[in-house]
Amino acid sequence: MRSAIDFNNVRFYLLCPLNGKKPRDCKGTYLILKMKLALVLGLCCLALAWGKPSTYTDKYDNVNVEEVLESDRLLKGYVECLMDRSRCPPDAKTLKETLPDALENECKKCTAKQKSNADKVVRHLVNKRPALWKELASKYDPKDQYQQRYKDKIDAVKET
Repeated sequence: MRSAIDFNNVRFYLLCPLNGKKPRDCKGTYLILKMKLALVLGLCCLALAWGKPSTYTDKYDNVNVEEVLESDRLLKGYVECLMDRSRCPPDAKTLKETLPDALENECKKCTAKQKSNADKVVRHLVNKRPALWKELASKYDPKDQYQQRYKDKIDAVKET
């Protein structure tokens, strides 16, 4: 039996699970169903929140950053990838995907190794490859907000 029940001026068209009983006899059943639904939705939200990783993947933490920075060919490959001018190897693709979030959130999800590598990259680009630094900044910091936010850190690594 199909019945219409009005809950807070919202009409729900439901089949009464009590074998065709009148809607007034189904109110307790609907309340139990709504409570179960709320519990299931709550558990789903909890599972999604709990399942989020607290750090970025550490799969590429063992990449030799010094070797990349000292090799024009390797460094150019990374920059070309980050600037959307060429295909990306898997580690560069991961960097490209996480870089905006890392900049926005002050690298809160970075592992200790990733923070150390980021410092090495910034130091190298600021001091030895300023043209590449400006090129990357034009894409990832067009409004100059991160340069201002991290001004003290950038100034600290500059060699005079």
